[in-house]
Amino acid sequence: MKITNTQQLIDQAKFNKYHLMILLWCSFLMIFDGFDLTVYGAVVPVLMKNWNISPIEAGVLGSYALFGMMFGAMIFGTLADKLGRKKVILICVCIFSIFMILTALTTSPGAFGLCRFITGLGLGGVMPNVIALISEYSPKALRSRMVSIMMAGYSIGGMIAATLSIVLVPNFGWQSVFFFAGLPLLFIPFMIRYLPDTIGSHLARKEITKTKEILGKLNPLYSPDDREQLTINSSTKSSFPVFTLFKESRGVSTILFWIAFFMSLLMVYGLNTWLPKLMTTAGFPLGSSLSFLLALNIGATIGAFVMGWLADTWGAKRILILFYSLASLTIMCLGYAHNMFLLYLLVALAGAATIGTQNIANSYVSQYYPISMRSTGLGWALGIGRIGAIVGPTVGGILLSSGTSIQFNFIAFAIPGAIAAFVIYLTNNKLSSMTIHEDQTEQFT
Repeated sequence: MKITNTQQLIDQAKFNKYHLMILLWCSFLMIFDGFDLTVYGAVVPVLMKNWNISPIEAGVLGSYALFGMMFGAMIFGTLADKLGRKKVILICVCIFSIFMILTALTTSPGAFGLCRFITGLGLGGVMPNVIALISEYSPKALRSRMVSIMMAGYSIGGMIAATLSIVLVPNFGWQSVFFFAGLPLLFIPFMIRYLPDTIGSHLARKEITKTKEILGKLNPLYSPDDREQLTINSSTKSSFPVFTLFKESRGVSTILFWIAFFMSLLMVYGLNTWLPKLMTTAGFPLGSSLSFLLALNIGATIGAFVMGWLADTWGAKRILILFYSLASLTIMCLGYAHNMFLLYLLVALAGAATIGTQNIANSYVSQYYPISMRSTGLGWALGIGRIGAIVGPTVGGILLSSGTSIQFNFIAFAIPGAIAAFVIYLTNNKLSSMTIHEDQTEQFT
């Protein structure tokens, strides 16, 4: 009887149009996660003026979506390891699209915050699942690059949010930019048809023919056999999947990942929320301040492509340490630069070294855990990280209200980068070799 290990077949495949199709769908969804990251920072100066709210209140209001993302990542990340990634992704897309539209219809801070929280639930559930999905379908030699390219959609979403805000907010009000995020609802029927579920989910549902069809599209060298036995690597099941993150010597690295994600997302969300306001405080007009937000996300987009290649070439851990350190340095320098060209360059580098580095961290963590707990591992890392994302806007609001200098504000956001670099240095670097060693093999015929 012919025996085929599905994960080995995927690992050895060459990139083709089926990989591209999965990559494009996942990138499309990440655009809206990135859009949400930037859109609040783009409209917060207008909201503060229209609703007469203080910087501290604005920081807290910005945290509602981040609370939602934290719970969404934990709940839907864990749920997907049981129900299947595709089903959970579709549910989350419906949630965030509908409530982003409803956000535009709110007229008070309370209603705005509630809609933002529920939007966050959906967005928080999307990211760990699309990252896990693309990781499972990527050839091993291209895995970091494919995750990074997909995550470039995150930065492109930020660029779209900044650009639309520059054009739409002065002419049509802050509400206009939120309607854009309802666009994925139109694509739900196409995602139902074309977006695949994971191989493990298809096999668990005994969809052997469908699995063989997908394997043939992923690897043209594969030839199915009627008497073939398909196998998949899977770890021992647990009634509480989070416990498995601390088994088999994974516990210390799991905690270190959580610390790194906390620090990283504190920088990412702190900068994206408060960069326009910091620049207006420094004397730049609103339009110019929003252009800094655009530069931040352009740098992040370029960084996603460059760092994906570097991570596959030199190793993700080395690149994370290097670029988290660079993030700390460039953010600190922002408070001291006065030349416009230098400012834009530093902002772009900061975008690459914060958002771009977080993209590689997502890939690094998703590859660290076995397939059967990948969404759980990444979902909980992102969930804990969202606490840092909540702290970032709140800290920025407190700093602005306290009247501290621009230099001190940027130094405060630079310190987490140095901490993230240090804790990544301490993590176990065994990644996929650990995954293969610990997995057991399930057989399907």
